[in-house]
Amino acid sequence: MAFGIDDLIGNVLGIVNKFIPDPAQRAQAESELRSSLVSWDSAQDKIDTAEAANPSLFVAGWRPFIGWCCGGALAYQYLLVPLAVWATSWSGYAFPRPPALDDTLWQLMFGMLGMGGLRTYEKLKGVAGNH
Repeated sequence: MAFGIDDLIGNVLGIVNKFIPDPAQRAQAESELRSSLVSWDSAQDKIDTAEAANPSLFVAGWRPFIGWCCGGALAYQYLLVPLAVWATSWSGYAFPRPPALDDTLWQLMFGMLGMGGLRTYEKLKGVAGNH
């Protein structure tokens, strides 16, 4: 299963097991819980595939748009602004510093790239593709 799902199942079953004393019924409850989570994951994969195949840029392009916005903002903040300040300092004129972006840009970037980290974690643990 995906990162954290087994923990979630364990916590839910810890609660359910207090109310189901029979081991056979507990095993059935665990099986049903895992089955419902796998079917939800499969349904989400189908939605993601249909969304990515949609010809409309407003449906299929929102994830790349967020990625390009984040990349563009990083380029602006850490390449364009410093280079502009450096270039204008050579001109001898006092140009105002361009507006800066705040640190929430890093939160967005790490959030987007963090999903790749979770996938790497799955691969290292040997559970990638086993759901």
